[in-house]
Amino acid sequence: MTHQMISSDILPVAIPENVEVRLARDAAEIEASQALRYRVFYEEMGAKPCPQSAASRLDRDAYDPVCRHLLALADGEVVGTYRLIDRRAAAAVGNFYSASEFDISALVAYPGEILELGRSCVDPRWRNRGTLQMLWQGLAAYIVEHRIGLLFGCASLPGTDPAALAAQLAYLRDNHSTPHELWAEPLPYRAAATPGAVDYDPRATLQSLPPLLKGYLRAGACIGTGAVVDHDFNTTDVLVALRTDTIAARYQRRYDAVVERAA
Repeated sequence: MTHQMISSDILPVAIPENVEVRLARDAAEIEASQALRYRVFYEEMGAKPCPQSAASRLDRDAYDPVCRHLLALADGEVVGTYRLIDRRAAAAVGNFYSASEFDISALVAYPGEILELGRSCVDPRWRNRGTLQMLWQGLAAYIVEHRIGLLFGCASLPGTDPAALAAQLAYLRDNHSTPHELWAEPLPYRAAATPGAVDYDPRATLQSLPPLLKGYLRAGACIGTGAVVDHDFNTTDVLVALRTDTIAARYQRRYDAVVERAA
């Protein structure tokens, strides 16, 4: 079967009738995603808003007007979101978001199209594996349509004490380090103290990671060197990189099966 361009607006995936996954269509939907981000990051997770964010109750910055926003909507309400920053959007602002924490020069030099993921969150009422899978299906459709070769971005561990996260950081370093061509490390003035030799149970430590980070690892993601403490968002961040070959191929097979059944 010949390659088919897939619309990022309407996705050929089996999802509940009252839920759809697509790109934001207008400013109102983008604002709804920013309101969701504010509720999750600031009210739930304890991030520290600037005065403007606190007054508006919106999480927004210079990337929002130039990037794309992937949404999960239930009966028209935004219940999940992902922010997608490509080379064009990064150039409009000056660099990718994660460049404020990590040296990502090797990732930026990666040939072809690359995409930075960020600001991923889901409303607590819809925070289940199914919603995350739907967002990933939407992301897979976008990858196929736009021929994205590499995904990357900051992934967060809760809390700002690297010592308390020593087992998790050591597990990521020991089992999922990036190859040389995807090398990344914290900017010198942002680097957190990271653990040396740590005794940990690999299975239990993997299970203790945040669900989104575990999902990236299961998809084949690798983790850059070191970590950065983000006091504003009350997190400790690592840099995740993922070649898209496997994701795109899996999605294309699923898409082809849907087309064949509909024929």
